[in-house]
Amino acid sequence: MKSQRSLELGTGLFVLLGFAALFFLTTQLPGSGMSVGGATGYKVTARFDNIGDLKGGSPVSMAGVRIGRVESVAFDSGDYRAVVTLRIDPQYDRIPDDSDASIQTQGLLGGKYVGIGPGGSDTYLKDGSQIEFTQSAIVLESLVNKFFANFASKGSEGEKPQ
Repeated sequence: MKSQRSLELGTGLFVLLGFAALFFLTTQLPGSGMSVGGATGYKVTARFDNIGDLKGGSPVSMAGVRIGRVESVAFDSGDYRAVVTLRIDPQYDRIPDDSDASIQTQGLLGGKYVGIGPGGSDTYLKDGSQIEFTQSAIVLESLVNKFFANFASKGSEGEKPQ
């Protein structure tokens, strides 16, 4: 009987730890709005023609190192572009103000993130700055559609009536 009781307690503890781990992991997901940690650093904005599926909470990296997070994504109805607000960690306060931002993909089917390429200016981004040079996301579906449209048009041009 004691063996049965300890088995039930062990199973219950295992399930409880599983739920605790699941809760922790869901709070760490980009865009969950529940990530642990204070909102420190400075805000920078960038405008893109197309952001793909970039979401709030996605990483911001420079040279492969995470230097911040995407704080919010909004649509500017004035110029029909996406406005992305980035929160850069305070220790990265020497990013040249002529740096460029591009939306990149983590792996072939991975999520999107913002990559910052360094500029050469002697002045640096600060709270409220805007990154002027941006490159939009490459949408895989539109590339495939263009490829097949180009392939189909070349195939129909090669045919000669008899």
